[in-house]
Amino acid sequence: MNIDTVDFFYVSMPEVTLEADGSQDALLVRVRAGDHEGWGECEASPLTSIAAFVTPRSHGVCQPVAASVIGERLDGPVDIRRIAALVERNSMDLLQAAHTWSGIEIALWDLLGRARDEPVWRMLGYDSSRGKVPYASLLFGADPDATRVRARDQVARGFRAVKFGWGSFGTGDPRIDGDHLVAAREGLGDDGILLVDAGQIWGDDAERASRRLAALQQARATWLEEPFVPHAFAAYAELAGQSGTVGIAGGEGAHTVHMATNLIDYGHVRFIQIDAARIGGIGPAWDVAQHAVAKGVTFVNHTFTSHLALSASLQPFAGLADHRIAEFPVEPKAVALAISTDHLRPDRNGEIHAPDAPGLGVDVDLVGLTPYLREVEILIDGEQTFRSPTVAAAAHKVKATAKA
Repeated sequence: MNIDTVDFFYVSMPEVTLEADGSQDALLVRVRAGDHEGWGECEASPLTSIAAFVTPRSHGVCQPVAASVIGERLDGPVDIRRIAALVERNSMDLLQAAHTWSGIEIALWDLLGRARDEPVWRMLGYDSSRGKVPYASLLFGADPDATRVRARDQVARGFRAVKFGWGSFGTGDPRIDGDHLVAAREGLGDDGILLVDAGQIWGDDAERASRRLAALQQARATWLEEPFVPHAFAAYAELAGQSGTVGIAGGEGAHTVHMATNLIDYGHVRFIQIDAARIGGIGPAWDVAQHAVAKGVTFVNHTFTSHLALSASLQPFAGLADHRIAEFPVEPKAVALAISTDHLRPDRNGEIHAPDAPGLGVDVDLVGLTPYLREVEILIDGEQTFRSPTVAAAAHKVKATAKA
């Protein structure tokens, strides 16, 4: 089958704040080939991602992503790899291309899985979808007392692991950060798994980051995530050499396989966290997972948005029995929850699984998204280059396919 169309749906909350919460808007991607369709999600600015798909070419290696996708043959996973190579070559100087392609690549896997009646993880070579221990991904409270309460709330909900991040952590007095860590440990109890996300706050300054290590060790934090910008390999390695019982984690900002594997090989992270919607899709994320296995590093998904994105992020390591921890968005905004009719829930053992269903196993709810849809039109010299698809036409196609 040939790829006929790629459609983008930009959705957002009525008001988007400065809160470090990526679930406030989203860019959904629908790919159609013959009678089949698949869905993906881009983890990037929606408008710039749309533009990267339709922008006029600047030169031979700065072409729109569309030039490498529309009309291409899709008969198996090897074709997804082939198209990825075309995008990488033809859009070499289009820096948003990797993020735009990520959502398309995910949708191609979903489409192929639905066409074959197979889950994506099985097409990746896994024989089963192993249970993962979800960690509740939260922002630090406004003060230590609020952090303590937030930790207790998640324990009451059944979470064994909680990650706190962003807020004021790392911006001021290390003693205040230490108070937050003490509060988080008290809220979690002795057996809870405590994870900490610094949100790249220290740039590449290993000395500033090291001032928090004693408090992290005392609080028995399992990891310190993203202390630095994703390509600061020397700073990662320096901190990793001092961190003792606290593992250094990173990788969500990687938008190529090499950025992620360099964090393993040269940054010496113990946990590599990959966002399939950023790194180029499910295939590249799987590549990093295999490299992590070979190097004795734990692979973890990065997801802070919808359950469509959560399913996509679980696929690359779904069958890895020893890579057990998974990020789980517990406080997404309403628009993120409205994206799909299916939500991944912990089972009786408190674990989540990549769905054992065709494709990603998550159905997008376009009708439910209607209140959040943004209408986009791009004109160049008065000529329409892009216009948002209508929900009515989309819903009609879905119903027609279901009847067939």
